[in-house]
Amino acid sequence: MIDSFNPPNMWSPFGAFSLGVIQGAGQVVYLKGQVALDRAGQVVGMGDMRAQTRKTLENIQAVLAHVGGAMGDIVSLTHYVTDIAKFMQTGDIRREFFAAPYPVTTTVQVAALYHADLMIEITAIAEIPQARFKRPAGGG
Repeated sequence: MIDSFNPPNMWSPFGAFSLGVIQGAGQVVYLKGQVALDRAGQVVGMGDMRAQTRKTLENIQAVLAHVGGAMGDIVSLTHYVTDIAKFMQTGDIRREFFAAPYPVTTTVQVAALYHADLMIEITAIAEIPQARFKRPAGGG
C-alpha cells in the first residue's frame, strides 16, 4: 500500500504529483523532487545557485518533518542542476543539513527544469524510524 501526502505549510502541487509518498508500514518515504519555491509557489533566489540549494534543502526538511523525519533519515538524493560548476560550490550548504554518514547522492546536469528561473531540483528517499514516524491523516 502506498499513501501520498502534501504538508499544509508547503506550496501546493500543481500537477500529477505529491510532495511525499509513503510505502508499507511507513518507514520508507519517497519525496517528490523539491525546488526553490516558497509557500506561495514563488521562486526563491533567482540566479543564485547557493540560495536555491538552501531553499530546496529547507523544503525537503519541511516535508520530512511533517511525517516525523529528519535530514539524517535520508538514504538517497538525486540532484538535477542546470549548472554543475555552480552546484559544486554549494558543498558547505549541504554540510549544514547533513552529517556523516552522508546519503548516497547522484548529480546530473540538465538543460532546464520546468521553470526557467529554477537552477536545482533534488529528490530524496528516507527511512524514518518507526518510533518517530507520523503517518499524515487523510493521505494526499
